[in-house]
Amino acid sequence: MSQGIRILVAGTRGIPGIQGGVETHCEELYPRLAGLGCSVTVMRRIPFVRDNRRMYKGVHLKNLYAPQNSRFEAFVHTLLCTFYAKWKGYSFIHIHGIGPSLLAPLARLLGLKVIMTNHGPDYRRRKWGKISRFILRLGELLGTVSAHKVIAVSLYIKKRLHTMYYRFDCIYLPNGVSIRGRVNEDGFLKQLGLVKNSYILTAGRFVPEKGFHDLIKSCTKITRGNIKLVIAGDADYETDYSRKLKKDARDNGCVLPGFIPKETLAQLYSHARLFVLPSYHEGLPLSLLEALGYGIDVLVSDIPAHRDIGLDKASYFKAGDVAELAKGIEYKLAHPDAGGNRDSLLSTRKSLLSAYNWDVIAQKTFELYNIVKNKG
Repeated sequence: MSQGIRILVAGTRGIPGIQGGVETHCEELYPRLAGLGCSVTVMRRIPFVRDNRRMYKGVHLKNLYAPQNSRFEAFVHTLLCTFYAKWKGYSFIHIHGIGPSLLAPLARLLGLKVIMTNHGPDYRRRKWGKISRFILRLGELLGTVSAHKVIAVSLYIKKRLHTMYYRFDCIYLPNGVSIRGRVNEDGFLKQLGLVKNSYILTAGRFVPEKGFHDLIKSCTKITRGNIKLVIAGDADYETDYSRKLKKDARDNGCVLPGFIPKETLAQLYSHARLFVLPSYHEGLPLSLLEALGYGIDVLVSDIPAHRDIGLDKASYFKAGDVAELAKGIEYKLAHPDAGGNRDSLLSTRKSLLSAYNWDVIAQKTFELYNIVKNKG
């Protein structure tokens, strides 16, 4: 059925090992689609490429120019990707994110089959000014109404697209997670001066909507034991916010390992006492799914994307409320794995995460491509 389907993937900075939720999504999804018989090319933005490889687990990689400017990077790169897809005779262009989806109408005009994946309303991010927010909203509108099929990575996003744009055939296909056993290695922990089960972990880009500044403030109020805070990740582009965040983190004794590959990150997940994600805005955070996959106890803000996962009440706090966040951390530290030991917690998480299986998600995406193809 997949004969003749050639997919060009745009809207991501590339794979493998490039920081970002969309990037991790693509790194997991497209090798599986290649395994199902699709011909997949992921377009990579040259400023973020750190290797010369041309293939990754059956996926073709193509490096293409993008300006080193957060405002124009995605648009320019996706524009070039769209013309490249037409020039090279691709059947499909799969666009990730609402900003890049500004080019969805052009892709249709050029005769391409267009799939859009909405990873969340990025215009809610604090870093954007009024003009950028307007453009992002326009991208969401144009992508939603013009794509052949629209994928939402969370139920919250799907409901929004129903309500705002009357797109009733939107497909819910969440981010996935690979259930992994905890690793025993701790060499990286020792390099960072960390002790197993004695630190709080969070991970992501250093941007305001992640709420890491709230987490740093809350940890200064924690009185239980010698618990350190580890913030894994970095900023794509240094800003006043990211510089201040790093300074405040270091001043308060936090550990900043930077952006690290998943093999090393596995050690931090495996031996963390608690994973905290204090975001103000998310689509469906892969870092949280990863934490659940490792069987870590979690505490997250009560935003819609987090609530959709269906954690117990004690695992939520009001977004932006530093005092409630500190109180939640104190409770979690005082009642480790309240439902039982870590092995039973992992068993519970496996049941919860059965809906976030990458193999199932890839199969459903494959079926979606074929539906669009067969409609002519």
